[in-house]
Amino acid sequence: MHLLEKLEDDLTELQERKRRRALKQHTGVDFSSNDYLGLAASPELREAAREAIAEGVALGSGGSRLLRGNCPEHAALESKATQVFGSQSALYFANGFVANMALLSTLPQRGDLILYDALVHASAHDGMRLSRAEARSFPHNDADELDKMLSKWRQSNRNCTGWIAVESLYSMDGDKAPLAELAEIAERHGAMLLIDEAHATGVFGNKGEGLAGELHSRPNVITLHTLGKALGCEGALVCGPQIVYHFLINRARPFIFSTAPSPLSARIAMRALTLVEEQLERRSRLKDLMAYAERRFAPLGIQPSGSQILPVIVGDDATAMRLAERIQRAGYDVRGIRPPTVPEGTSRLRISLTLNACKRDVDGLAGILEEQLCLG
Repeated sequence: MHLLEKLEDDLTELQERKRRRALKQHTGVDFSSNDYLGLAASPELREAAREAIAEGVALGSGGSRLLRGNCPEHAALESKATQVFGSQSALYFANGFVANMALLSTLPQRGDLILYDALVHASAHDGMRLSRAEARSFPHNDADELDKMLSKWRQSNRNCTGWIAVESLYSMDGDKAPLAELAEIAERHGAMLLIDEAHATGVFGNKGEGLAGELHSRPNVITLHTLGKALGCEGALVCGPQIVYHFLINRARPFIFSTAPSPLSARIAMRALTLVEEQLERRSRLKDLMAYAERRFAPLGIQPSGSQILPVIVGDDATAMRLAERIQRAGYDVRGIRPPTVPEGTSRLRISLTLNACKRDVDGLAGILEEQLCLG
């Protein structure tokens, strides 16, 4: 069969299973983005871009950072990140997917074991596929089972390293990892703890540093902070011990062989970190909106998650997408999420709370949700 026919057959199968995807422009009130603090279109970041361009900051880097692409703006951003996140070092990547893939494909060595949460992000899975280490999953947020698995493996692997890969806040369920327990387990077994803070950075912490708190300074903890969500710009920062910074520069193929991120993007990210650190009222307003939404949605049977992400589990793929389409037509941008993004049988509406919406918008969404959930 001709290749194009095979591709068409695959797409037809996806269509029949109600899982074919298509790009769609955003319209209506934002209840779907990860722009949690409303910074993406903020006047402050627009001004940062204008200032940088006026000063002659380049739009492109011109090469990888090991060639001519290493710019002062990259180093300044990384220095700022170490202050905000309390780490020895920070390394700037073009985006979180590449950073996560670089971490897990580079740091674990042959003979090591990666134990990853069953709901960890797709980028972690791609990194583990490229790794020389073995990888096994443990049940979601089950610290006891992780402890047992790591303890059993350690008995016959004294000279290798165990790695624990988790997210601090899970993007589809909105629940938080038991980071204190995980850190204690990692310490006891001499393991490294990799924490993807993508959906917590900017939203939680005294300075928007995320949920890992004082763990950032531990020598066996590496954190990943994406800049394209609550910080409203683009890129990602890998924070950890200084030796990790140097090892990634020398061994991480996604870093070595990629054109460096735009110096202009680095300058904008610098301003975003400063805004998140200084404008405490943004986090305060978001937390107030989170509390209001939980109260407003409770009568509909929507369980609180303790975060800005509220899943409405529907189960069936077609039903989830039908509900999402109706809600979008009513003027509220809520998206349906299907497997393989979420486990089989858990298709859902993902409600994302951002400062691009207000309490009146939450009221309106609650009304349409009540109506549509009854219709199914």
